[in-house]
Amino acid sequence: MALGSSDIDLYESEDPIWNPALLTIPIPGIRKMVNLASSLDDVIHLSIGQPDLPAPDVVVEASIEALRAGQTGYTMDAGMPELLESLAEYYSERYQRPLTPDNIMVTTGATEAIYLALTAVAAPGRHFIVPDPAFMLYAPLIRMNGGEVTEITTRAENNHQLDPQEVIDAIEPHTHAIVLNSPSNPTGTLYPRETLEAILEEAAYRGIHVISDEVYDHLIYDGREYPSVLSCCSDLDHVMVVSSFSKTYSMAGMRIGWLIGSQAAIKKLRRYHMFTTTVANTPFQWAGVAALRSGGAFIEQMLSEYTRRRDRLVELVEQTPHLTGYKPEGAFYLFPSLPEGVNGTNVALRLLKETGVCTIPGETFGNSCSNALRLSYSTSLERIEQAFERIIPWMEKQDFD
Repeated sequence: MALGSSDIDLYESEDPIWNPALLTIPIPGIRKMVNLASSLDDVIHLSIGQPDLPAPDVVVEASIEALRAGQTGYTMDAGMPELLESLAEYYSERYQRPLTPDNIMVTTGATEAIYLALTAVAAPGRHFIVPDPAFMLYAPLIRMNGGEVTEITTRAENNHQLDPQEVIDAIEPHTHAIVLNSPSNPTGTLYPRETLEAILEEAAYRGIHVISDEVYDHLIYDGREYPSVLSCCSDLDHVMVVSSFSKTYSMAGMRIGWLIGSQAAIKKLRRYHMFTTTVANTPFQWAGVAALRSGGAFIEQMLSEYTRRRDRLVELVEQTPHLTGYKPEGAFYLFPSLPEGVNGTNVALRLLKETGVCTIPGETFGNSCSNALRLSYSTSLERIEQAFERIIPWMEKQDFD
């Protein structure tokens, strides 16, 4: 696929004005596929990683009320006190762990929180451990700041579970941090408590940080309990947890996230935050307060709908030649694999051009999964059915031997 001039300027230019570290940032596979899809007609997206359900009325009304009340100025740099207090109360009650507003910093979405956490600790000579596949932000941000990355491969036949012993065995004398993401983007895998406890115990013993991306912490299926790092660690001295309202309350475009850590870490990161985005969006911080106070009705409705979609998508993948799937326990992704040696990027491009179904190739998320596709079920059940009415006959015609 040909790149536009803006893509080349941003990612490929060797003009000496640019920091060479920018060359460590890959051209996002998601953006390439979505851009190509925008030039085609009648495309069904199994690509988009954001909720399709509308935000709750209480969230929308709180945003409007804040705007009408003139809440359009800066807040405190760490976040609006009302939101910090609400988050501290919420997490203290959810995980029976006392937190104060000084343990939390509000950010411009979880993306900024991840950026701050990783770039504040990554440096030349520091080693990081990251699952593979994983959300595409982690490894490039580490490498951009001179850090080294070891990727721990997971497989579809094992539901992409992370083996804690493999993580522990990968620890080196200069290992500085371990990055976790549960439920995972792109796999939807939920790490069990024993996995987290084993990693956290070893990390604490060796003085290694654990940075946990928990933005999908409410998208947990089949009545399972969510084992947050916050409920598994002995203290916060070497732990940072990232989350947001984006997936839980369909507030992706409102860009309100946060980072939880020790008071010392948050104090340090507040200063860094002031030099990046200064403060998060003020009216939508009020919307976040309303979301936390609204109860769980919206989340229950959302989970019911996503469960229906997940179960049907699992069935459809099982019926599709050349795809090996599994049953994800969280988020809204399935990451089935194609036969060994098949190039998932070529398959994704051909699927899009020949059937009009947009998926995301596995290599977007790591080096070990080039024969995979990410399927998002954050679209209607009707659209999922229509997509596979195209995918299954197309796959039946393929010969990947």
